[in-house]
Amino acid sequence: MASFQRIISYVFFLFLLSLALACEARVLFENANEGFVRVNGVHFELNGSPFLFNGFNSYWLMDVAAEPSERYKVSEVFKEASSAGLSVCRTWAFSDGGDRALQISPGVYDERVFQGLDFVISEAKKYGVRLILSFVNNYNDFGGKAQYVQWARNVGAQISGEDDFYTHYVTKDYFKSHIQKVVTRYNTITGMAYKDDSTIMAWELMNEPRNKADYSGNTVNAWVQEMASFVKSLDNKHLLEIGMEGFYGDSLPDRKSVNPGYQVGTDFINSHLIKEIDFATIHAYTDQWLSGQSDDAQMVFMQRWMTSHWQDAKNILKKPLVLAEFGKSSRDPGFSQHIRDTFMITIYRNIYSFAKDGGTMGGSLIWQLVAQGMENYDDGYCIDLGKNPSTAGIIVGQSHAMTTLARLVQV
Repeated sequence: MASFQRIISYVFFLFLLSLALACEARVLFENANEGFVRVNGVHFELNGSPFLFNGFNSYWLMDVAAEPSERYKVSEVFKEASSAGLSVCRTWAFSDGGDRALQISPGVYDERVFQGLDFVISEAKKYGVRLILSFVNNYNDFGGKAQYVQWARNVGAQISGEDDFYTHYVTKDYFKSHIQKVVTRYNTITGMAYKDDSTIMAWELMNEPRNKADYSGNTVNAWVQEMASFVKSLDNKHLLEIGMEGFYGDSLPDRKSVNPGYQVGTDFINSHLIKEIDFATIHAYTDQWLSGQSDDAQMVFMQRWMTSHWQDAKNILKKPLVLAEFGKSSRDPGFSQHIRDTFMITIYRNIYSFAKDGGTMGGSLIWQLVAQGMENYDDGYCIDLGKNPSTAGIIVGQSHAMTTLARLVQV
C-alpha cells in the first residue's frame, strides 16, 4: 500500500510539473523545427545546445494517413504528444506489397500512400515533433525483408531463404532504390524534399534486423556498412541509426551473457562502430524475452541491459544511445495499470540518471501511442493518453525532466 501511495503522490507531482511544461511548450515548439539535430561526441545537439528528449513510437501513422478521412487520428496523436512534451516520434516509411502498400512492387509506388507520409511529416512539423523514419521491416508485417526476397524470386533470383536479403545483389539493389525514393521525395504539402527537412531527426535502416543464418553478426554488419554508406551519399544532413535491439555478438564474447539467453544474428558493438552510424539504439521487451519470470526478475534484467549498453556507448562507441522501444503489455497475466506505471517510472528514472551522468543516454521512445478508436491496432502495448491519465502524467513528468536537464548539461 505504501508503494501505491508513493506512485499516486509521484503522479500528482508530475501533473503539477505538466502545468509548468504547458506554459513553456508554446515557445519551445515554435523553435522546435529550427536546425537539424546533430551529434557531438556522445551528445545530441540542436542549434549548438544539448538535445535530450522524451519520445514515442507510432508505427501506424502513414498507414492511417493514406486514407484522408482518417488523418485526424494522426493529428490527434501529435497534438496530445506535443502537449505531453514528447518531442521525437519513430514511425515507418515503408509498406511493401499487400494492402495499402507504399511500394506496390520494386520501384512502383502508390502516390496516395506517399502523400499520407507527406501529411505525417507536415503534422509533425506543425506540432514540433521530430521524426525517426525507418526504411524496412525485419518481420513480415508491412512486407519486410520477406517481400523483397519474394520480389527477387519473381525475377528468377536464386535465393535460399529470407536472410539472403542481406547478401543478394537483387534485394540490395531494390532496397537501395527504396531508400533513394524516400530520401529524395518532394513533400507535396511542405514543398520541401525529405532530405532537406529538419523535422526528420534521423533515418533508420531497418526495424530490428535479425539473421538466423549467421549468429555472429558479421553478415548484418557488412550490410549495415554498405547501406549506411549509401544513405550518407544521398543525405549527409540527417542522422542515421540501424534499428538494432542491442543483442551482443562475437566482437565481445563476454557481453553475450547480457543477452536474454539467445542471439539474433547482430553485433551491437561492431555495427555501431561504423562511422556512418551516428547513434546507437536498444530495444527492451522483458515480458517477451523473459516470459514467465517475475516482474522483479525482469526488472533486474532490464537494469543490467540498460547499464551495459550505456557503458559501452560511453566508453567504446563514444556515441549517443537511445532506448528506442520499450513497454509493458496489457496481455500479460496479472497486468494492471499500476504495474505498467511502476515499470515506466523505473525506466524513466534510469534514463534520466544515465543522461545526467555524462549525457550519453539521449532519450527514450515508449511503444506505443494511439488515438481514440484504434482498438484494431492494439498489440497490448498501446497507450491512449486521453484514456490513461496516470500514465500521461508520468510521461509529462519525464518530458519536463529531460527538457530541464538539457539546459543544465555542459557539453
